Amino acid sequence: MAKNAIIMGAAGRDFHDFLTYFKDKEDIHVVAFTATQIPYIADRTFPASLAGKFYPDGIPIYPEARLGELIESNQVTDVYFAYSDVSDQYVMNLVSIVQSKGASFHLLGPEDTMIKAEKPVVAVVADRTGSGKSTISRMVVDILVRMGLKPVVVRHPMPYGDLRVAVQRFATHADLDDYHTTIEEREEYEGHIDKGIVVYAGVDYGAILEQAQKEGDVVIWDGGNNDFSFYVPDITITVVDPMRPGDELTYYPGETNVRLADVIVVNKVNVATRKAVGAKVQAVRELNPKALVVRTNSVAILDKPELVRGKKVVVVEDGPSVTHGGLKEGAGAVAARSAKGVLVDPRSRAVGSIRLAYKRFPKLGKVIPALGYSDAQLQDLEHSINRVACDAVVLGTPSDITRMIQINRPVSRVQFEAAEVGGHRFESLIRTNKKLQSAVPQS
Repeated sequence: MAKNAIIMGAAGRDFHDFLTYFKDKEDIHVVAFTATQIPYIADRTFPASLAGKFYPDGIPIYPEARLGELIESNQVTDVYFAYSDVSDQYVMNLVSIVQSKGASFHLLGPEDTMIKAEKPVVAVVADRTGSGKSTISRMVVDILVRMGLKPVVVRHPMPYGDLRVAVQRFATHADLDDYHTTIEEREEYEGHIDKGIVVYAGVDYGAILEQAQKEGDVVIWDGGNNDFSFYVPDITITVVDPMRPGDELTYYPGETNVRLADVIVVNKVNVATRKAVGAKVQAVRELNPKALVVRTNSVAILDKPELVRGKKVVVVEDGPSVTHGGLKEGAGAVAARSAKGVLVDPRSRAVGSIRLAYKRFPKLGKVIPALGYSDAQLQDLEHSINRVACDAVVLGTPSDITRMIQINRPVSRVQFEAAEVGGHRFESLIRTNKKLQSAVPQS
């Protein structure tokens, strides 16, 4: 008789783990997914078209809060945890809930879930959400292009739309509109698209890999949260944040990424204190003494600094970084202060789901999180911004949200990139990788 299982997730690794590990198994039956972190995922169904022959009706997705009752009502024997950027304490609390109901708790590892590619794979991952993976991914892309390679980016899943769409390909801004992408998706895709780089995402990462490696010479795994790669990497680059000391040891699976790394990038050294940077360097070297450790600046530039200088501004930040990422504020606030802008506190003017975000994430500072997972939430975001009395709006989110909402104040966008401090060791390691060298087209 097959065992009954639940997969705990956030519409990302949970679906990947199912497709790579559970889909065709006869001895274990997944009765449900649970969902958290991301709104509008629970109370949907993982589609039968992807679930396979043992799941003709698909698989229901329930709120994580129902975990205990689901274990009892479905006689569940095994629970598999499959999401990221949560404290070790949080994970262990879930272990206690699961075990108190009589079930076993599991974590699947790379051997069970990583897919082997035919083309070289460079994985960019992190110890925490908001460490700066996107800027490092773009830095890697630039290096590979200079080597004469054609990189294709595969982004960690953000399946907020139709779950039946197994593979999504983004090459233009029109593609973003066609797939009705959210702000969070656009934050990750636009920077690559603007450089002429194709981005793949979706639900089925086996099918995605098949298409991506036909189109490019190298696959860039552009990680989400602090999850580890879905593909077997030839180089693992782990980005760590000195602004959050100790998190490399206390947030799952960030420590896994540090220990897996070939290169550890200590980012934001231009905005963190020297003491914090030194402590982070020492901590990651103790966890992984074999990795190359490099330091990078996270350079934030306002496109219209004259709108900010000496003015009262409201800052809109990258949503994940300042919500479950735990940052008080992000690049927008740093850039605004550097330009001598005066931050206006927007919290009392927030409405609807944005107002609720401040209650759910009390660490949030005097910034607005760029949350837009639905049309209703986009309206809440628009109203929350426009209700603030200020001279200008600073967009710290990488996405140009003026394409999605109307802002009735002048807007200055923050553009930010990473730059290695003290040499080119990072680029040298990539250039000397034998598999990447062998992928360079011969003229």
